[in-house]
Amino acid sequence: MEAGSTSGSASPGHDGRPHAVVIGAGFGGLAAAIRLGARGYRVTVLDKLDAPGGRAYVHRQDGFVFDAGPTVVTAPFLFEELWALCGKNMADDVDMRPVTPFYRIRFHDGGEFDYTGDPEAMRREVAKLAPGDVEGYERFVRSSEAIFKVGFERLAHVPFGRWTDMLKIAPDMVKLESYRTVYGLVSKFVRDERLRQVLSFHPLLVGGNPFSTTSIYTLIAFLERKWGVHFPMGGTGQLVSGLVRLIEGQGNAVRLNTEVRKIIVEQRRARGVELSSGERIAADLVVSNADAAWTLRYLVAPEARRVWTDARIEKARYSMSLFVWYFGTKKKYDAVAHHTIMLGPRYEGLLDDIFERKVLADDFSLYLHRPTATDPSMAPEGCDAFYVLSPVPHLDAGIDWSKRAEAYRQRVAQHLSRTVMPALEENLATSRLLTPQDFQDNLLSFKGSAFSFEPVLTQSAYFRPHNASEDIEGLYFVGAGTHPGAGMPGVLSSAKVLDTVIADAPRR
Repeated sequence: MEAGSTSGSASPGHDGRPHAVVIGAGFGGLAAAIRLGARGYRVTVLDKLDAPGGRAYVHRQDGFVFDAGPTVVTAPFLFEELWALCGKNMADDVDMRPVTPFYRIRFHDGGEFDYTGDPEAMRREVAKLAPGDVEGYERFVRSSEAIFKVGFERLAHVPFGRWTDMLKIAPDMVKLESYRTVYGLVSKFVRDERLRQVLSFHPLLVGGNPFSTTSIYTLIAFLERKWGVHFPMGGTGQLVSGLVRLIEGQGNAVRLNTEVRKIIVEQRRARGVELSSGERIAADLVVSNADAAWTLRYLVAPEARRVWTDARIEKARYSMSLFVWYFGTKKKYDAVAHHTIMLGPRYEGLLDDIFERKVLADDFSLYLHRPTATDPSMAPEGCDAFYVLSPVPHLDAGIDWSKRAEAYRQRVAQHLSRTVMPALEENLATSRLLTPQDFQDNLLSFKGSAFSFEPVLTQSAYFRPHNASEDIEGLYFVGAGTHPGAGMPGVLSSAKVLDTVIADAPRR
């Protein structure tokens, strides 16, 4: 099934296999469905949208293809594992290409830093930017590797269901200084402010503020060096389509235009789901890839929740949201890299406005995505496809995006025209917007947050909603809001955790 099509397939027939219902056809839900199918379950994936993908939905407009959300593939082996579970080779279905530079970072003064996985090239870039920090940079890379060996290799694929699980890792976490923030740990190694920004922006890719996110997230720097940054030809929608075909090849189903209204709980056990249509689907277990806070607050009755009460959900800290402008141009901008990070005049002050003060600042930092740098087929001949993303506060800010969105888009467009995309406004071919309101209304994300719970230390591992619900037997979570967290590697790893907390289907 193509990612842009609508599936009308019903649930598989009762074939004797225990039935798992998966809510949400994002990467976490699709990966969970494949892993459960490989372990003997009959699986039905339900999604309210008209195409699979969730935040990785695909928009097709005026001959342009826009991946709605995730565009940076950093651990392709996690996808390859899913194909292997089905006896297939991902390379036969998806053409994954390495991207270099990983990111072109553009400072407000026009200076640039090409961030790559090549150690020698990175040393040269650091020496050019901050010659006194080369040795400190090398020590930072070694620190990132040490944190990666614990935080990713040992902990990303295991559940944190008991507080004693945290006690076991506490000595390692203290030794690796996870009590520091990402920016704090980076600052321990390098002095140049621009280099500190280059080495600390990664938490923003998973919804975290570098000034409050635990330094365990510095592992991303080594993760990228180890496996590289990739892009699937045709866009991330090709990965979504491939995963759906794997599910259907297992004899399981993806039902679209199907919104879950309630998780049915009887005697503290999940028994199935009720749809907005009134249809009830019985299940032996339920996996939610919907936003974890939304699932708990709106799909599970309050009386069934002792740990995640309404008050706790409301009081939790949530990631920022995003303003995303998708656009196509009538000409090509060949000087723009595949991934460009455009830093604004302020760093800590802007992040404080977004995460703490929750105000829409006059300045911004941007992520500019140009997939046609790698795959020209995503736009008509002679054209380019883009999206530009600006971190903004979630809906607690009280911003009326129906009134503010177009003016904000114009400011972003004017900034791009002045910097890396001359005469942009005159060369627009097509345009569409995604605002925090859309995250809430269309993607059912609590408070319009783009990445669920903010990844501060007190909301990590055991302190996030558990992969196996603390309150309800037979209810499980995958995706950005559970362990290990947001980002493609985190979301796919959350599905892998299910192999530990859900037993194999009994053989009949």
